[in-house]
Amino acid sequence: MSSHAIFLPALAMVALTFIVLAVMFSRRVAQMKRDRIHPQKVATSQQAAALYTDVAPADNFRNLFEMPVLFYLALVVAALTAQVSSLVLGLAWTYVAARVLHSAIHCTYNKVMHRFRAYALSVFVLLILWCVLGYGLIAG
Repeated sequence: MSSHAIFLPALAMVALTFIVLAVMFSRRVAQMKRDRIHPQKVATSQQAAALYTDVAPADNFRNLFEMPVLFYLALVVAALTAQVSSLVLGLAWTYVAARVLHSAIHCTYNKVMHRFRAYALSVFVLLILWCVLGYGLIAG
C-alpha cells in the first residue's frame, strides 16, 4: 500500500477547512453589508463578538485547528513509520467523515447534541488511530 495514500484524508481535511473559511467569509461579508458594519468596528475579536450574529462558521473554523492537529500528526507518523495499512486508512477516513458531519451540523442547523455526537465520534476515532500507531511504534 502506498504511503502517499495516507495524505489523501489530510487533503480532504484541508479542503474542509477552506470550505468552512469560505462559508464564514461569505456570511460575515453579507452581514457587514446588510447591517452596514464598518470593517474597523470588528477589528478585534471582542468587537466582532458583539456585532456578528452568525458566529457558528467562525467557531467551527477555529475548531478545525484544535483536535485536527493531532490527526495531521498521526498521518505523518503513519507515513514515516511505515504503518499505512487498511486499518489506519479506514480510521483516517472515518475521522474525516465525522469532522465533515460535525462541520455540516455546526454551520447549518447547529443542534448541539447532534454536533456533540459527531465530535465525540471523531475524538474516539482519533484516539483509536493513535492507539494503533502507538502500539506499532512500541512493538515495532
